[in-house]
Amino acid sequence: MSGQIGRHIAIYGKGGIGKSTTTSNISAALAEAGYRVIQIGCDPKSDSTNTLRGNNYLPTVLDSLRGGTRVHLQDISIQGFKGVLCVESGGPVPGVGCAGRGINAAVSLLRELQLFEEFKPDFVLYDVLGDVVCGGFAVPIRDGITDRAFVVSSSDFMAIYAANNLFKAINKYAPTGGAKLGGVIGNSLSAAYSQSIMDDFAERTGTQVVGYIPRSLVVSQSELYGKTVIEASPDSEQADQYRALAKFIAGENNLVVPNPLGVTELRDWARNWGDKIYTLEAGVVSEGGAI
Repeated sequence: MSGQIGRHIAIYGKGGIGKSTTTSNISAALAEAGYRVIQIGCDPKSDSTNTLRGNNYLPTVLDSLRGGTRVHLQDISIQGFKGVLCVESGGPVPGVGCAGRGINAAVSLLRELQLFEEFKPDFVLYDVLGDVVCGGFAVPIRDGITDRAFVVSSSDFMAIYAANNLFKAINKYAPTGGAKLGGVIGNSLSAAYSQSIMDDFAERTGTQVVGYIPRSLVVSQSELYGKTVIEASPDSEQADQYRALAKFIAGENNLVVPNPLGVTELRDWARNWGDKIYTLEAGVVSEGGAI
């Protein structure tokens, strides 16, 4: 991290959990507050920055490098909402290569082009797929590119399973200079017990939940417009939720090295919560007089 300009933050989450939606709204909220922001999409689907740039076309770093000609910054970046600079690392040709390679290629090229020196960002957000089984996806937290990571999760088991895997990676690399954890972001929460499940998981792993983002139609509507919630519905409660989250991330976070649960321990924990939820739901049905 020595000599890096701005705070570099990795935001992880399993596919489909709303990681890119959350990251883009954080970027938009930071930019709205007057910060200079870069968002680097590290998902091979290359859709991280769609709502920031109004779905305008943006060539990926890997596609540009495959073209064989010299790549310039304007070839692989576009300024979106409130000046957020958008970059997509891209992925390999389908069926060939490692998806994580795009992250290495993007970071190397952006450093070569002196992006950070030229743009002088306050924050650089890396939107990374939560499958840290692939070494490429661990690059932002392993190689000193970022000093902190946040993980987007819901109360669903597979989302928590992915979060726990990320905790294992951080636990492994943090002692040798890798990123530490800033916290867990609860996303698309709807059931009454969702927060309790996430709070319990965080407590058992020595972490904290730093924000609870409820499920909302405003998010879907905004994305249909090709915009973030901050831009499409700035006066909504949902927009204020993202602003509060961005304000927290912009502050001095309490970074920790998490203590991930073992495989058996995690499954036993999940099974116990399954029993609690079944009992809770059965009680509600009983009180309602239905069978």
